[in-house]
Amino acid sequence: MSDAAASDRQAAKAKMDELVSLCARRGFIFQSSEIYGGINGFWDYGPLGVELKNNLKALWWQKVVRERDDVVGIDSSIIAHPRTWEASGHVEHFTDPMVDCRACKKRFRADQLDDAPACSSREGTSEHDFTEARNFNLMLKTSIGASQDAAMEAYLRAETCQAIFNDFKRVRESSRQKIPFGIAQIGKAFRNEINPRNFTFRSREFEQAELEFFIHPSEREKWFESWLAERLAFHTALFGKDALRVRPHAKNELAHYAKQASDIEFLFPFGWQEIEGVHDRGDWDLSRHTQYSGKDLSITDEETKEKYTPMVIETSVGVDRTTLALLANGLVQEKLDDGETRTVLRLHPLVAPIKVAVLPLSKQLNEKAEKIAEDLRRVMNVAYDDSGNIGRRYRRQDEIGTPFCVTYDFESETDRQVTIRDRDTMKQERVALDGLVAYLRDRVEAPL
Repeated sequence: MSDAAASDRQAAKAKMDELVSLCARRGFIFQSSEIYGGINGFWDYGPLGVELKNNLKALWWQKVVRERDDVVGIDSSIIAHPRTWEASGHVEHFTDPMVDCRACKKRFRADQLDDAPACSSREGTSEHDFTEARNFNLMLKTSIGASQDAAMEAYLRAETCQAIFNDFKRVRESSRQKIPFGIAQIGKAFRNEINPRNFTFRSREFEQAELEFFIHPSEREKWFESWLAERLAFHTALFGKDALRVRPHAKNELAHYAKQASDIEFLFPFGWQEIEGVHDRGDWDLSRHTQYSGKDLSITDEETKEKYTPMVIETSVGVDRTTLALLANGLVQEKLDDGETRTVLRLHPLVAPIKVAVLPLSKQLNEKAEKIAEDLRRVMNVAYDDSGNIGRRYRRQDEIGTPFCVTYDFESETDRQVTIRDRDTMKQERVALDGLVAYLRDRVEAPL
């Protein structure tokens, strides 16, 4: 490895260490079951993390479902009939190549051995002694039934989309939708990853926001390009264009049922990685579920009387990955004119966990300041902080991404105005109390 490459890797590790530390310290994300030493591949979202993640999901739902008349949503169960996963091919094909080290007893994906740390066996650090690669199914199994002997083997879902295909006929008929239309869902999925890594990027429990858009076979190219452009615009509004790229899949990496696919990738500290995929799945899913269930999932066009199985364009967002991207993209160490350094989390106001912090200049002003916070809480998430000097309180809010701080001071008692401080520019503006709610809503609720 060259000196430059080693330096880049060291800088990337330092950035991730800083991010992980901030997430734990400020209550964004921390390891599940932490008091017991944690459990690899599982993460808990704290008070700020759950707000950030929920805001991201709400924004996705608003753009993909509520602003369209051709998309409806569902919330399906995590466990589906086992035949679902036979039809989808997961039982047979959802595998990763795995190897074990005979010396240190650790397990690795066979296609990621370049990233494996040196072996730490009892004899000291050395090269690994790997077994032959073998396939490892990533589905997490469970049992259904009161008696283990009579239990039915089932699986925690490996993706949220299969339930959409199962429910296609029922949802189409009950919502009176016609082709083209989509079904969307946000929910948990589970994969028994061999080697979870890069904080929350690759976990065993994660959330997806997926859309399956059902179309006539003649319109595959049109809708693929349309949804790719729309989803890229969504991420560009959150991250800016320089942190993103679109990577079309090469022919040899396409799923066997896919005509084309593209990943929207974000530049993480550990490199370019997918946060969303747009896929042309063809009629694979509905055809397979028709075959395995015995229920005809084709449709007949009312006007032309043509009978066909709809094709599917899928958009699939990794919610946890995108949340991590928001944190990585926003975290900045900024040098100020006075020589000090501040940590600031530049989150878009629509996803910021806390929209506004209310800060009384003195505890003597608490009663009036608390009333302001109470009024604002009716329309947005608000923090109230009267501890420490005002500069320190500003820094605390900068570090958790709060876009605006409202300071109630002694002048406010007479001029009925407060000071609004902008997180990114640190500029301050006096605003009348009577117009405060409207002023802030215009800035924190502006459409993406």
